[in-house]
Amino acid sequence: MWNWRRLQQRSSPDRSHRRRLPSNGRLVGEGRWNTVSLLFFAAEDRFPNADVRTHDSDTMKFLDQARIYVMSGNGGTGCMSFRRERNIPRGGPDGGDGGRGGDVIVQAVEGLNTLIDYRYRQHFKASSGDHGKGKQRNGASGETVLLDVPIGTQILAEDNEMLIADLTRAGQRLVLLKGGDGGYGNLHYKSSTARAPRRFDPGHPGTEMWIWLRLKLLADAGLVGLPNAGKSTFLAAVSRAKPKIADYPFTTLHPQLGVVYVDEKEFVLADIPGLIEGAHEGHGLGDRFLGHIERCGVLLHLVDGTQPDVAEAYRTIRGELEAYGAGLAEKAEIVALNKCDALTDEVAAERAAMLAEAAGTKPLMLSGVTGDGVQNALRRLLTAIREKREADKAAETPESALQETWTP
Repeated sequence: MWNWRRLQQRSSPDRSHRRRLPSNGRLVGEGRWNTVSLLFFAAEDRFPNADVRTHDSDTMKFLDQARIYVMSGNGGTGCMSFRRERNIPRGGPDGGDGGRGGDVIVQAVEGLNTLIDYRYRQHFKASSGDHGKGKQRNGASGETVLLDVPIGTQILAEDNEMLIADLTRAGQRLVLLKGGDGGYGNLHYKSSTARAPRRFDPGHPGTEMWIWLRLKLLADAGLVGLPNAGKSTFLAAVSRAKPKIADYPFTTLHPQLGVVYVDEKEFVLADIPGLIEGAHEGHGLGDRFLGHIERCGVLLHLVDGTQPDVAEAYRTIRGELEAYGAGLAEKAEIVALNKCDALTDEVAAERAAMLAEAAGTKPLMLSGVTGDGVQNALRRLLTAIREKREADKAAETPESALQETWTP
């Protein structure tokens, strides 16, 4: 039976009981214990050798989309006041202006890779400006709300379609909503003809809106393939990333990034959850994670060589890329037959020929476990990334060429 008398002593609000409590307990409030703590001690009393642990939510989940409400601050109202001081008749107006409302600013910062902070808080309101005061004192401006987001975050309107901004550089800032201007006090309207104005203005209201934050990871290359194609194993073999690896499908539940070093160069490689047939219709984990490889310059398509029909596996992924759109089907692609260490030479050659016929190009032969062919695949990726960067640089028109030549 539970030792309720001992529990009652432990839960007593008397502070004198604190010293008799075990060191592994958690105190809540000013000497009171919650129900979880009571059950914790009850289990400890009944099972002293048991490993009793609390389930704290310290494991941060990956969140790549969030809907939040933002509102800028209202402007402060102007003041109507007249100077009233001994021996100074007709002191005149001295009402100050109202303060400006706070802005809502979004900035991209390093060190963040998820939008989990916006899961538990969705409303962000800047403070309003203070009202004007007498003696020609203006109101203080409202405090600005600063929203830190990961690099690669897109800001969309409430309809989740219209793009407002795309933050792709560290330190990039956007004033999303400006605070309302403060109203004028009667001192502002003083003139040679209006010696004692009684006019003062209210502050301008702030603006409000609902927005969507969508994170698209910044990576140079991306891994695609069916579940259990060896994508996580490949990422762990070529980088210091430690994705979850197991022998069942959908082991990877959220995108993973790894920095790859090859030939004294480096690039970022992204691994996304596996796709299955009908992913664009919501089957499996869906195709929403494909948004994280939209910025990639090249895709490494891994096909599991241990399955009998490698051609069908390749066509399934290509069909999902075309159904998703966003230019994924037109990206440069490197096809590789993975898990060749589990195949004989004859079977590997046969399935490589099947895959080459379906893809229209000769696939790479590699194994993420033994490392065979991995370096060759990384060099191919690095070459494709360089070509993509050079093409993007050449496509950018210099600003000087856009300016018309001036002639007198």
